[in-house]
Amino acid sequence: MLNQIKILAQVVESGSFSKAGQVLNMAPSSISRAIDNLEHTLQSTLFRRSTRSLSLTEEGEYFYQESIKILFDANKLISEMKGDRAEPQGMLRISVFESFGNLVLAPLLPRFLAQYPKVKVEIDLDNHMVDLHSENIDIAIRIGTPQDSNLKARKLMPNLTSLVATPEYLAAHPEIKQPEDLQHHNCLLISHARQRNYFYFSNDTEQRRVPVSGNLASRGGSPLLSAALCGSGVLLLSTWMVEPYLKSQQLVEVLPSWTARSSEHDSGEIFAVYKGMEYPKPHIRAWLDFLVKELNGS
Repeated sequence: MLNQIKILAQVVESGSFSKAGQVLNMAPSSISRAIDNLEHTLQSTLFRRSTRSLSLTEEGEYFYQESIKILFDANKLISEMKGDRAEPQGMLRISVFESFGNLVLAPLLPRFLAQYPKVKVEIDLDNHMVDLHSENIDIAIRIGTPQDSNLKARKLMPNLTSLVATPEYLAAHPEIKQPEDLQHHNCLLISHARQRNYFYFSNDTEQRRVPVSGNLASRGGSPLLSAALCGSGVLLLSTWMVEPYLKSQQLVEVLPSWTARSSEHDSGEIFAVYKGMEYPKPHIRAWLDFLVKELNGS
């Protein structure tokens, strides 16, 4: 049964029989037979199956959560008997939004791979929200608290934002004294597929919502940052993206006495999200621990 549990766990992690078969080097029909045999042994239906989706039943979710504890303990015992410590190894597939992937993760990857030489990384820079249940992704990096209760999350770092522009832009346009003054400026916007865009401001005593507009919108921050550096407008973006340019004074803060956000309910945090495994595989756990240590500076 232990082998069937391994297959079950891989199906859940991969999201389909065919993808699990690719990982385990088994035919999808063999995967299906193993799950059928396991369901027959348990006298329970573990999966809801259709031509378009595969999901655990309530009984399947319970068995999966309990059985992976057994799988973890078994793997740990085998490692102890073999005299090793389950060195992290295998393919690690990461989905991350483009700007964070390029600016923050990319410089960290060589150190991680040097520390764990048996791990291979495949990184997908995509500003679209991936579905970890249906796509072959181990970890996704996201801004904001995950809404899917079936996913686990590790907080990596705060996602503070800064309202900035070039000194040249500010000198050539009307002075910005209050948040409402932004209505008369060209604001460079993260695209949220909304008809209207707002910036949300707060200080010790007030909260304000200001409608903003501009001639450039993007799902990712990099095009907006390039435009802001050319003096095209006012930009509200993650501080970790604009901080080098604030230090060099290519950009300056606008309305520094106010805290500005692009969403009313923004959590202000960046998370690593992974499928609901109580005991993630060693290479997944190693990457999570590495990220938390590097990004928290601890």
